[in-house]
Amino acid sequence: MDLSSLAELTPHSWKSGRSVLYGSRELIAAMDEKVLEQISNVSKLPGLVGCAMTMPDAHWGYGFPIGGVAAFDAEEGGIVSAGGVGFDISCGIRCLRTNLKREDLERGKARIAEVLFRKIPAGVGEGGRIRVSTEELEKIMKSGAKWAVDSGYGNASDLEYVEERGTVAGAAPVFVSDLARKRQLGEMGTLGSGNHYLEIQVADRIFDPDAAKAFGIEMGGILVSIHCGSRGFGHQIGTDYLVLLARAAKRLGLSLPDRELASAPIRSPEGEQYLGAMNCAINVALANRQILSHLARECLEVVFPGIRVETLFDVSHNTCKLERHFFEGKERFLYVHRKGATRAFGPNHPDLPERYREVGQPVIIGGSMGTGSWILAGNEGNPAFCSASHGAGRAMSRSRALRQYDGRKIVEELGTRGILIRARSMRGAAEEAPGSYKDVELVAEDTERANLARRVAHLSPVVCIKG
Repeated sequence: MDLSSLAELTPHSWKSGRSVLYGSRELIAAMDEKVLEQISNVSKLPGLVGCAMTMPDAHWGYGFPIGGVAAFDAEEGGIVSAGGVGFDISCGIRCLRTNLKREDLERGKARIAEVLFRKIPAGVGEGGRIRVSTEELEKIMKSGAKWAVDSGYGNASDLEYVEERGTVAGAAPVFVSDLARKRQLGEMGTLGSGNHYLEIQVADRIFDPDAAKAFGIEMGGILVSIHCGSRGFGHQIGTDYLVLLARAAKRLGLSLPDRELASAPIRSPEGEQYLGAMNCAINVALANRQILSHLARECLEVVFPGIRVETLFDVSHNTCKLERHFFEGKERFLYVHRKGATRAFGPNHPDLPERYREVGQPVIIGGSMGTGSWILAGNEGNPAFCSASHGAGRAMSRSRALRQYDGRKIVEELGTRGILIRARSMRGAAEEAPGSYKDVELVAEDTERANLARRVAHLSPVVCIKG
């Protein structure tokens, strides 16, 4: 990206019109030109509060860039955009902490990799052993992870550490299509494909001892991260409403700088319908990660009897949520779009579990299967409506990665480094090669330097299950 078109606000933030890009000179320069074009288009949407923003891991997406954040005020004609949430609604990461240490894991590493690979359904269109009825799906859409716990998947204590306590309000199943429902009946408790994974990790660097203690992270401790979303259900809702919102924009004479930014006023019938359906998809994703957490626990208990596995946190990074924020000295209720960006509440926020209240919300930045992930903590004074990076961010397209990498060789090479990869598809392994992603170390550093969140611990991969 040509930095000459941007005004430097700080060493880690840049401005163009009503757009702000967070990140160092190196990361901003590495972004493709489409990022600036897309976030500039977002900045022109009605009812925007402040600026449209990108996180340090931003890259090109559909309509909104991935890593895009924008807040809108319904009372000022603000819009909701399906492109501002994305197709994988409520894609997010559930992080589990265990009482295992690295030396414990090494003794059963190969076996747990095989047990997880057999037990966790993963892959393109892959269904699982859990099939729900249409009546049960109705309950899932309304209750989310609470439905899963009530159905025997996990513990009630998990819900304390899930965003919105596992159930997002405002779900309206009446606005979900029959096709979306049909696609989800056999996909509960499944991982999916692409950049989704279940990974066993070891904490090998601690940056903030106080926050690490609050989060229950110790040097050499073993954690599990589960990255997935609402599967075909959310994808279908995204597809359905891109069409509906585009029609609404035309009907209402809403001028859109890009047709991919299909939007409607929040207070319009179409806007309210999308929010109702989107909230159903968030609940489906929260239930899905709850089931997968339960399955992972069962696998770990087979190999490590007596193991303790607790939910550290679960947070989504493809949502639009109504939140209270203070902007320019005034309290406002805003609809915050985060697409490929994670909510990052700072210390003393009332929505945080008591255990984390003093240090801030756990913020999970997922890396590639060969480079590691990060846990950060939300900061007070976050300049981006309490938002932070969500991952490393792609450095090249999947098609380019396929031309450049051989999946089998990637798996073999990582194996020589002690990282066991179990993938359903060698094509998928090539698409997700570590070299196809940005440097997650830089992303985490820049997230901290931009005051979006502060680094707490680095997690290195040991076992990774992929579709």
